[in-house]
Amino acid sequence: MAAGAACIAVPAFAQDDDAERGGGLHDDTSAQIVVTAQFVESLDILAGTSVLSGTELDQSIRAQIGDSLTELPGVSATSFTPGASRPVLRGFQGERIRVLTDGIGAIDASNTSADHAVTIDPLTSYRIEVLRGPAALLFGSQAIGGAVNVFDRRIPREVPDEPIHFDALAGYASAAEERSIAGAVDMPVTSTLVIHADGSYRRSDDLDIGGFVLSPDLRAEQFAIAAEESEEGHPEEAAEALGLANLSGTIPNTATETWTAGLGFAVIDAWGSFGASVSWFDSDYGVPSRPGAGHAHEEGEEDEGEEGEEEEGPVTIGLEQIRADLRGEIVTGGGFLESIRLRLGYSDYEHIEFEGDEVGTRFLVEGLEGRLELVQADHDGWRGVIGSQLYVRDFNAVGAEAFVPPNTTEQIGLFALQEFDIGELGLELAGRYENTSVDAGTIGLGRSFDSLSGAIGVGYEIARETRIGVNLSRTERAPSAEELFSNGPHIATQAFEIGNPNFTTEKSIGLETYIRGELGSATFALTGFVSWFHDFIFSADTGVERDNLPVFQNFQQDATYWGFEAEASILLAEAGPFRFNADVVADYVRATIGNGGGPIPRIPPFRLLGGLEAQSSNFDARIEAEYVADQDRVAAFETPTDDFVLVNASVAWRPLGRSNGTSIFASVNNIFDVVGRRHASFTKDFVPLSGIDARIGVRARF
Repeated sequence: MAAGAACIAVPAFAQDDDAERGGGLHDDTSAQIVVTAQFVESLDILAGTSVLSGTELDQSIRAQIGDSLTELPGVSATSFTPGASRPVLRGFQGERIRVLTDGIGAIDASNTSADHAVTIDPLTSYRIEVLRGPAALLFGSQAIGGAVNVFDRRIPREVPDEPIHFDALAGYASAAEERSIAGAVDMPVTSTLVIHADGSYRRSDDLDIGGFVLSPDLRAEQFAIAAEESEEGHPEEAAEALGLANLSGTIPNTATETWTAGLGFAVIDAWGSFGASVSWFDSDYGVPSRPGAGHAHEEGEEDEGEEGEEEEGPVTIGLEQIRADLRGEIVTGGGFLESIRLRLGYSDYEHIEFEGDEVGTRFLVEGLEGRLELVQADHDGWRGVIGSQLYVRDFNAVGAEAFVPPNTTEQIGLFALQEFDIGELGLELAGRYENTSVDAGTIGLGRSFDSLSGAIGVGYEIARETRIGVNLSRTERAPSAEELFSNGPHIATQAFEIGNPNFTTEKSIGLETYIRGELGSATFALTGFVSWFHDFIFSADTGVERDNLPVFQNFQQDATYWGFEAEASILLAEAGPFRFNADVVADYVRATIGNGGGPIPRIPPFRLLGGLEAQSSNFDARIEAEYVADQDRVAAFETPTDDFVLVNASVAWRPLGRSNGTSIFASVNNIFDVVGRRHASFTKDFVPLSGIDARIGVRARF
């Protein structure tokens, strides 16, 4: 269970790791945002930000970053399988959400398809920031829907006071018999040189659930198949279909195993800092199959008769990434510039999709991303940053079911962001130019796109600790290689995927209004947003099959997204060392294709979460309930999703107080063992959420 107080703790304001959480929300005058790329220390107008850190993060951690953030406002997850899940922000996913590590992309294949894992293990993180809205101006056009940044300490940021600093986390979760452990060591070699080492291991079995594996629609389909096979005198096939329809309790082929390791160093002095790291990520996980899904067959293969048929084994994915990172900063010592910052990341990534023991398709990604930022000093309330960004990715899929041809993406961006304080008024201006070239030489296709984006945000403090604001943005996004060139069967998603090389740049105009602040012992935040898209790119089920697979085709049409996020917390009472709080989070998004095109697929429904919590310096206890509404506003050939309620409870004990970070925590999630399905997931009809899940963990710092 993600501690709900953490969800409310930071709607748009950062929370210090060691600070006690009062009533929940923190105001933007007492706690400034530390923005992912650290452009400006208080960028709180253009980006609505949530932060997870400390015990709240420890209790939220799951195998994948997407499932670790789902209780934050406006956040859902793709939840393709326990081993692969990306964040969904305000209904956006895939190529519109950037997942970053310390401001640089993961440089893996997770953005190309929902079945591909993110190569960032939350076990090794100490802080996660979620930025919604026009974050594209900060992180590139692929963040048009928002960005998630995960911070680790592989490149140290400070020199420890002690001769050696040790940080460890271990946990167990019952629903999948999950065992996890992570550890990190920071050691000062000199007064300015720090070295770092970390590692983690996680293993889980198949996931237990609270009811049937298949959704009601898929169960009805299997019952119909069983009846038909029985009528035709095929008892074995009928029994197989009945077995699938009645499958319950555990989702087959959902086990995972992940290893990570990292080494780094940093030189930290008055002039600034310089550091580098190398890391390794290795993961193996199962990919459940949709009942009745098949793969391409050679001509005539299906006519060989039953005895000639060969049953395909379960689909699993094995991936490995080796990564190198560099971070440097020079403090200029005055004048117009405060500092110059450089950030580089390089990745060599490979994953293999297996069918049983046979190698299906290999995906190879080699990429480089870099940022240079000139950070301006504060001059009477004027501050900002000017910078450039470079991204290069070589992608190659090898195998009979390689659905995307080899391709190279090159992207160069120039950006500027300026902030002005004018009395009670805050003004922010941002602009970005980006050139993206996508080349698929093996099929003789290549495209080049120029995109120009801008945003303006105004915030006004209408009362002490209460601010209202409005943001207006105009953003552009270049199509990805997968959206342009896909054309073939994809083994893991069990779909035939088709792109369109003639797509143009996707454009949007966004409007966002908000109010947030304090009222007595209560804190609150309410945000409304709308985005009007021109030439919006989306993938939809066409209702036809090709090579025994459903055809998912990319289309480009106008679209509209709108919705809201709300959160509030109130201090109910104080008794001795304890503070008793109540909190609530709600979010909703509605997305529609223009010209009567109907709903956009995989949009999360309305969600309401409420909790009661007792807090002290050493002890926290919480109970919460999360209601997720049904989603019957569906696209063509998309199935509805039933509503569900999850009830969770957790406790945490910090024997040395909040400032130390050492804690023992436990939780029981989905206490009533209900079946829940995320509508944003491609696999929601046969991969429901975890059933009752008892978790216990220990965080030690010394």
